[in-house]
Amino acid sequence: MVCALASACCFGTASVLQAIAARAVETGSGSGVDPVLLLRALRQWRYAAGLALDGLGFLLQIVALRSIPLYAVGASLAASLAVTAVVAAWLLDARLTTAEWAAVATVCAGLAMIALASGPEGDRAGPAALRWSLLGAVLVVLLAGALAGRLSDRPRALLLGLGAGAGFGVVEVAVRLIDSLGVPRVFGNPALYALVLGGAAGFLLLTSALQRGSVTVATAGMVLAETAGPAVVGVVWLGDRPRDGLQWLAVAGFTAAVAGALALTRFGDAAAEGTGQP
Repeated sequence: MVCALASACCFGTASVLQAIAARAVETGSGSGVDPVLLLRALRQWRYAAGLALDGLGFLLQIVALRSIPLYAVGASLAASLAVTAVVAAWLLDARLTTAEWAAVATVCAGLAMIALASGPEGDRAGPAALRWSLLGAVLVVLLAGALAGRLSDRPRALLLGLGAGAGFGVVEVAVRLIDSLGVPRVFGNPALYALVLGGAAGFLLLTSALQRGSVTVATAGMVLAETAGPAVVGVVWLGDRPRDGLQWLAVAGFTAAVAGALALTRFGDAAAEGTGQP
């Protein structure tokens, strides 16, 4: 759980840096997803620093995913929005209202409830079709990104956010489904390729969402897709369970953490509008 929370701190800080950098990049094509945009964003030092934090956060996330249930990791990652809010208030002079400070407290309380209620990581391997289904999910994510370019701003941002969250959700599940790092077994596991493609798709769609639409709407969609999907997979197919008698506490904690995070989604916009300089 400590690794999951440290990962959220890395991701939350990275979001502020990446949002600033993405908005500073000159727009290329008018489509919903521009692969060249990601390359241009990489030239911004803030985006590169954000990626470094994302890399550290991902390593911490892997440790957490191999140790605690998916729903606990997902709720912890949603808490990165609370980190984003606090960092935006610190670096960009964005003000948190009383209600938003209450949302930060709600996220923290939800995570505390999850920590108390979480049982051990599930020990099921899941059906073989689940690994191939992850690859299919990545294709759907990319298709959604391509279709987003034909929509108006608000639905486009929501679709890109949902797609990015689904891509990152694929990464979470894929980490659990890689049961061996031995060669050649690991290269024959579809989950490995789903992990790589899901992460790339998530970054591509999220960068496009940050640059072109409402970051608040996109972030809300990302949080919902990234937390709900893996949590369901973990409970239904991988054997994730709360402690006996504390199922209600786990559900209440998960709901509180995600709801509090959604209440803080405007801080994606606060970060993006903080500065337009590269």
